[in-house]
Amino acid sequence: MDASLITPGPPWLPADVRDSVGSTNAVLAGDQRPWRVVTAEVQTQGRGRLDRAWTTTPGTSIAASVLVPRPSRAPLGWVPLVVGLALRDALTSVAGVEVALKWPNDLLLPADGARKVAGILAELTPDGVVVGTGVNVDQERSDLPVDTATSLRLAGAPGVSREAVLTAYLRSLATLLGNLDADPYAVRSSYVAACDTVGREVRVLLPGSEITGVATDVDPDGRLSLTTGSGTRAVAAGDVVHVR
Repeated sequence: MDASLITPGPPWLPADVRDSVGSTNAVLAGDQRPWRVVTAEVQTQGRGRLDRAWTTTPGTSIAASVLVPRPSRAPLGWVPLVVGLALRDALTSVAGVEVALKWPNDLLLPADGARKVAGILAELTPDGVVVGTGVNVDQERSDLPVDTATSLRLAGAPGVSREAVLTAYLRSLATLLGNLDADPYAVRSSYVAACDTVGREVRVLLPGSEITGVATDVDPDGRLSLTTGSGTRAVAAGDVVHVR
């Protein structure tokens, strides 16, 4: 990726573009400057939620991490949700594709069977929140490790500039984080309106158990509200399967 084409402006520091790292999240965990951005063509130890391995073909995807301050008025659980909103905005504006948010950290492309195009991993640090994003941009089907994944190319948007996507994402994220501090309720309303999980019957996989119900809302703490056969539950984290 060409660092000179990644131009989000303040408050972001100049993008740190690398050929290969163990993990972009790990790089930022060792350098606590707010508003830092690291991206790499190859991650030798890339991972997603639950320590799942995340691998990419060089030149076809975005693997980037940012360090942002903790929100002053909203719970920390809202940071990865706001990242999802910002990334959705960027993909929609730059690639012209419809993007669906799946709580808490996946972005899906309805144009390719609601397969996953991007994921998010947030980690708390002493001075802020490190958030990693992985976006499949230009892969062919054979480049992807699982059938449930897709790319912008496969959804009808080949040749999208990765630098343009990253720039748009960073600009949107800075704006939304400012909005989160100014008016958490408005940001919550925007997220709920954009979240494809809300209104669906879902199965939430938890350690040693699972919950099935209808997702009705995302509460002020960023938790998914479920109506089940035994009442209402609020889930802070878990693997969500859209049943219908």
